[in-house]
Amino acid sequence: MKIYIDGKFYDKDEAKVSVFDHGLLYGDGVFEGIRSYNRRVFKLNEHIDRLFESAQSIMLKIPLTKEQLIKAVLATLKANKLDNAYIRLVVTRGVGDLGLDPRKCSQGRTIIIIADKVALYPQELYRAGLVIVTVPTVRNLPEALNPQIKSLNYLNNILAKIEAANAGCDEAIMLDSLGYVAECTGDNIFVVKNGHLYTPPQCMGTLRGITRDSILEIARKHKISAHEHVITRHEVYISDECFLTGTAAEVIPVVKVDGRVIGQGKPGKLTLSLMQKFKEMTKKEGVKY
Repeated sequence: MKIYIDGKFYDKDEAKVSVFDHGLLYGDGVFEGIRSYNRRVFKLNEHIDRLFESAQSIMLKIPLTKEQLIKAVLATLKANKLDNAYIRLVVTRGVGDLGLDPRKCSQGRTIIIIADKVALYPQELYRAGLVIVTVPTVRNLPEALNPQIKSLNYLNNILAKIEAANAGCDEAIMLDSLGYVAECTGDNIFVVKNGHLYTPPQCMGTLRGITRDSILEIARKHKISAHEHVITRHEVYISDECFLTGTAAEVIPVVKVDGRVIGQGKPGKLTLSLMQKFKEMTKKEGVKY
């Protein structure tokens, strides 16, 4: 594996950053997870735009232009000779001292691009569906650390993931501070009721998911009724179908939530249709390399 760091390629065992890098010390940085399919990088421009938006919000200047960063991602994929890959793009504040002050990070920023294969969930779960649980850890307040900032500080999500694992589940629903459904630890959530598609709005403590937006795009194209509004756990429990979306997860069905069987206890018709349509989209769209 070839890792891109600050303009140079390193073998996996030689790829290193300083222990004084504020990305390591404080989670001070931003990242993106990106997928390529058949030598096409899916929604690359959208991912790069979101990375720059996250960086803007935390006042982190990315030392490359969007065009230069796109070229670096494509070069990393070519160097690793991967036709289908997961790309992790990381930008940190850079090397500083042991204090918090970002102005002390005078040695520039660190850019890391890692390309490898990924399988977030076993394939059988895409056929059988996930069993998930609501956890006590709530999603970060937008006024504290806005979930729309895809930062390196993922402890909020990790704590929820631990609670899911302790409950014997692979994934967890996180609520916002008002008790509404926000998202899962690494995925956005959708429910289906009477043929209508529902997902929480971006303003309610959720990340603006690229795959989420793709599903809404597919819904518009195929005239599927889709709505963004607040969702309670009750609405999840009584839904006909439920599924999660994310770059690594793609589209995965949910068949049980907090012990409640969703619909018929198997992936629903609309969910399966959207899974197929999303796969078709990934085959047609993307930046070639």
